[in-house]
Amino acid sequence: MGTLEVKLVQAHGLTNKDLIGKSDPFAKLYIRPLHNRTKTSKVIDNDLNPVWNEHFEFEVDDISTQHLTVKIYDDDGLQVSELISCAQLKLSELVPGKIKDVWLKLVKDLDIHRDNKDRGKVHLELLYCPYSVENGFANPYSSNFMMTSLEKVLKTGPLVVNGERVDIKRKTVIVRGVLSVTVISAEDLPPTDLMGKADPFVVLTMKKTGTRNKTRVVNENLNPIWNQTFDFVVEDGLHDMLIVEVWDHDTFGKDFMGRCILTLTRVILEGEYKDSFQVDEAKSGKLTLNLKWSGQPIYRNS
Repeated sequence: MGTLEVKLVQAHGLTNKDLIGKSDPFAKLYIRPLHNRTKTSKVIDNDLNPVWNEHFEFEVDDISTQHLTVKIYDDDGLQVSELISCAQLKLSELVPGKIKDVWLKLVKDLDIHRDNKDRGKVHLELLYCPYSVENGFANPYSSNFMMTSLEKVLKTGPLVVNGERVDIKRKTVIVRGVLSVTVISAEDLPPTDLMGKADPFVVLTMKKTGTRNKTRVVNENLNPIWNQTFDFVVEDGLHDMLIVEVWDHDTFGKDFMGRCILTLTRVILEGEYKDSFQVDEAKSGKLTLNLKWSGQPIYRNS
């Protein structure tokens, strides 16, 4: 019926399976539990809040009955990997052509419905693209995304040049551009000092390049306003992410307060948006950002 694009972004608050240190989590994802249709992520060592930022594609046979299953394991080296937790999503909940950004609650077993223990959550970005629908939406992971008419001709191949057939290799799309991020404000940040206040500032980092910027410090304020804009040159927008960390400035250093992790898919598709994001790993707090994208895709033979 179509394809399902899945970005495995991150997980948060995983149950620790190791007696010493922390689990080394990796994920397996599937619609049909067959070996050749199961995707496996990389292992993140010693981390209960892993960030994967990996993209997978699945074939969908029947969107009305099928599920996407995510199982997270602890890598034990040469021993059999131990299941940490799992989650499942009905594909019927997806709207064709519309990105679904979702946090799924993780459970011990998909067959046990009374598991009330907090086992963390997993962050996914999903896009269902049916073959039969022609409603004008674009799959950003497809090499047909925003292609010129000449590139579409080359893509369809084979091409006949001087009477000889020339096979055109599959092209991959690389979305390059400039990401402008305005850190507007935060609200309800947790206090970090004895007076019930904090001196917050924000650090923004592009995961792939490590490019970093930071805001000014706002003293003694749990609802700071910054209104500062930063530009990042991005080489591969569909596979990069923005990590936004909130820190408390201290005379003797700095204390981590929490973070937000954002993929760039939404801003690439919409061009610009403003939203508030929960500050993960903090007892409270939301961060309001404005994101703007300017750029265009380029195509490379693979």
